Amino acid sequence: MKNICFLFLIIFAFSSCEKDDVCSDETTPKLVLEFFDISNPSNTKIINNLKVVAVGQTEAFDTFSGENKIIIPLKITDSSTKYSFILNSNDAASLNEDFLEFNYTTQNVFVSRACGYKTIFELNDDGTGVVKTDAAIPDGIWMQNVVKVTNSITTENETHLKIYF
Repeated sequence: MKNICFLFLIIFAFSSCEKDDVCSDETTPKLVLEFFDISNPSNTKIINNLKVVAVGQTEAFDTFSGENKIIIPLKITDSSTKYSFILNSNDAASLNEDFLEFNYTTQNVFVSRACGYKTIFELNDDGTGVVKTDAAIPDGIWMQNVVKVTNSITTENETHLKIYF
């Protein structure tokens, strides 16, 4: 009788266990921007001291140096996100601020039980998907050309925007 009770206890213990879910899938993607040399458009260009600040925030999202590709998040609760991109941010005499505003629609997609939902973005295709402007005090636009590679932002494995300067 003891053996039967012990057997039922073991069966009950193992039957109540669930598979250990770990989210290994990609979640909500961020926007990938890659920088290129305006004088030689096929060559990537390294940025130095590029401070990225979300408009309406007081602190920088991040400062990038020695990179030709950066990744920034978009707001999942809004249909637009605006960032200030300050080139040469460590030198007050030569800093140059430009703005990029991203306008998009969002869609929530179920990934898995462990990951839940992720938000994917679709940049507007009517010319308002990416809007480039200069600072309030014009200092010359350092982003000479911004090219949208894709409207759909579903993964971080590809470049979404190319910025030439």
